[in-house]
Amino acid sequence: MTLPSTQPEALPPDALADVLVVGAGATGLALACDLARRDVRALVIEQQDGLFPGSRGKGVQPRTQEVFDDLGVIDAIRAAGGRYPKMLTWRGDQPVREWDLIAQDATEPGTPYPAPLMIPQWRTQEILHERLLQLGGSVAFGTRLAEFTQDAEAVTAVLESADGDRRTVRARYLVGADGGRSTVRRALGIAMDGETVDPRPALVADVRIDGLGRGNWHAWPEAPEGALLLCPLAGTDLFQLFAQYATGEPALSLDEVRRLIGERTPLDPEAVREVRWASDFRPRAALADRYRAGRVLLAGDAAHVHSPAGGQGLNTGVQDAYNLGWKLGQVLRHGAPDSLLDSYESERRPVAADVLGLSTRLHRAGRSGDPVSVQRGKQTSQLGVGYPDSPLTAERRTGLPEDALRAGGRVPDFELPDSTRLFDLLRGPHFTLLAVATPAPATHPDILTREFAALDPLSPGLYLIRPDGYLGLATRDAADLADYLALVSGQHAGRAM
Repeated sequence: MTLPSTQPEALPPDALADVLVVGAGATGLALACDLARRDVRALVIEQQDGLFPGSRGKGVQPRTQEVFDDLGVIDAIRAAGGRYPKMLTWRGDQPVREWDLIAQDATEPGTPYPAPLMIPQWRTQEILHERLLQLGGSVAFGTRLAEFTQDAEAVTAVLESADGDRRTVRARYLVGADGGRSTVRRALGIAMDGETVDPRPALVADVRIDGLGRGNWHAWPEAPEGALLLCPLAGTDLFQLFAQYATGEPALSLDEVRRLIGERTPLDPEAVREVRWASDFRPRAALADRYRAGRVLLAGDAAHVHSPAGGQGLNTGVQDAYNLGWKLGQVLRHGAPDSLLDSYESERRPVAADVLGLSTRLHRAGRSGDPVSVQRGKQTSQLGVGYPDSPLTAERRTGLPEDALRAGGRVPDFELPDSTRLFDLLRGPHFTLLAVATPAPATHPDILTREFAALDPLSPGLYLIRPDGYLGLATRDAADLADYLALVSGQHAGRAM
């Protein structure tokens, strides 16, 4: 297991960028990858000297796997990860019950990746960083955002390197993907209101332990002073340790972790050979009042924080990036109006509010000890996320059956008449127009158009699929296409995008 070098990468020699991305976590890296493939120049800065070293966000949900497929990293992600093991509940030194925390659905229609994948957060970020380098991007490590201002044309930011050197850069937009204590959000004065999900402090750590089977996720829910769990991390020889504290505060040292293991489990404290990374926290749920202030936008934990229950945090952040990336590309490269970026908040903030509620419910249900109440499945897959009320959603058909795919919904994968898959057609930064038993109007070259005499499960009509895989426009009238393209590109069908 090798982490990227912690040597800072030099800042680029010139002082201009399309987008300044603050933070090289999963959200910032996913956004940078998406922008790079759209020929949008992003400058990514990270205050730390290297990538985040811990496993914290270890679950990649089915919808996020689809995003990673489109970004070109799914093979590496799946090779590095694995399925979640069954939970094994212990009472002292006696195993009590084996059960599934993750619903083990073998297949799901229209879903190429039906089950969550376990992969340590550090490895996910390493893979995204490698992909960014392949796409010609980079990260300026050891570089912090010291201050910034904005005007009608751009953001002016002062960046400070680890050795104290300062330089000024100008960027058309700035995205704060710098975590729950976001410097960007605080500088904007955007409030982040919420609640404490659980007043008890908790410890999460990556540890090496001898003599503990890796075939189960081990749990001691009735341990003295609080529950303790040890989860084998797929693709590594590590366990993720999670412990709650009824009294006192978590301690992060090897000696203290050994003492914790000895007090709450039957394991020999000396079996803990290493604490590779550790952090303490209090589960909290909070949502930023706004996602945008002029030319500055928030994404990931900078915009929403919540309990780790349900494995939603990293996933919601990556999907923020996926939603924002194509819109920045349209504005910066294809003449779309700046107002297109307003749809980012109107689409993603309600999703985050729902996620906060779900994570809080799962966290509190977990305290009951009832396996059924905490089992993860469709509710945490994020496959049901959609934007039916978005200003970018145009459903122009009437008389639809109840189960019809409607504008605003995620487009499922299915087989095409040539035996390829729809997701193969969608992969890439373009819009896709499916013309089913309907003549396809002339469009510009950045829309991939395919005509079909019939295409189950779609009825006759025109279907314009957004670059993020959601159905933007569904109509039976070709005249509707021009109006929609003006909305997302400032252009009309038949004119260059």
